[in-house]
Amino acid sequence: MADPYSTLGVPRTASEKDIKSAYRTLAKELHPDRNTSNPNATERFSEATRAYDLLSDKAKRAQYDRGEIDMEGNPTHPFAGGGGGFGSRGQSRGQGGYRPEDFQRGGTEDVDLSDLFEGLFGGGRTTGAGFGGGARRGPQAPPSKGADIGYRLRVPFVEAAALKDQRITLSDGKTIDLKLPKGVESGTQMRLKGKGEQGPGGAGDGLVTIEIDRHHVFRREGDDVRLDLPITLDEAVGGGKVRVPTVDGPVMMTIKPGTDGGTVLRLKGKGFSRKAGGRGDQLVTLEIQLPEDLGPLAERLEGWKDDSDPRAKLGV
Repeated sequence: MADPYSTLGVPRTASEKDIKSAYRTLAKELHPDRNTSNPNATERFSEATRAYDLLSDKAKRAQYDRGEIDMEGNPTHPFAGGGGGFGSRGQSRGQGGYRPEDFQRGGTEDVDLSDLFEGLFGGGRTTGAGFGGGARRGPQAPPSKGADIGYRLRVPFVEAAALKDQRITLSDGKTIDLKLPKGVESGTQMRLKGKGEQGPGGAGDGLVTIEIDRHHVFRREGDDVRLDLPITLDEAVGGGKVRVPTVDGPVMMTIKPGTDGGTVLRLKGKGFSRKAGGRGDQLVTLEIQLPEDLGPLAERLEGWKDDSDPRAKLGV
């Protein structure tokens, strides 16, 4: 992979926001679904994703800027900085030499030097008797897996509430159907075993971050869905049955005679799935909507006055 800054087309001084914006632009442009006739798009899409994964991680970005790791996140010179040789007890000497505790992999895991010594001198881990025969072999470090690949999946609001399976295209161009988990929300991460980069110890994983789109009429409130429903004046006064949209499709709902505007009605089990099981509800707030042409209504109300005081409870 080329320099991650060049891959995303941003300078080294780019902010987190600039890096994220550049990645989104490239991901939209290079996504395999939009470039079925362009075989190079998949490779460039994968490179852009790996570049973003590195630069969006503050610690890894700092290590890369200091030259401590390469574009793949691997140490640039894991055995450099020498100057001294090895002594008879397996310890390094000289001002520039390393001690076993100085070696780290990826900044988090200590590296067992017994494997290095075995490869150089044919022996195993020493117990004070130097290198060579009679040494006790230490445990072999398992080969490392390939890097994980991150994906971002936008899910329509209604499909997220109904847990509808989502189709996602991987960096290798293959598509799979993804089953959304209960309690899914924006920021939920799903792990796809073995769908990352190949490595000596096998493939890494795919990490899918879910982003749920907004809806033009529905709003999410925890596991519940909220909806503002306009009703006519005669429906508020005389009551009746009205058709109400839900994430599962429209249903009929009964309005009692004399219903006030702002009344909240509950449709059970019409919300998002809960992690513990079951579903939230849909909360419907009624809004009384007057007709655009008030003439006929004004004629009917001519001479009539409501003598009640609807603001008495407010103390005004």
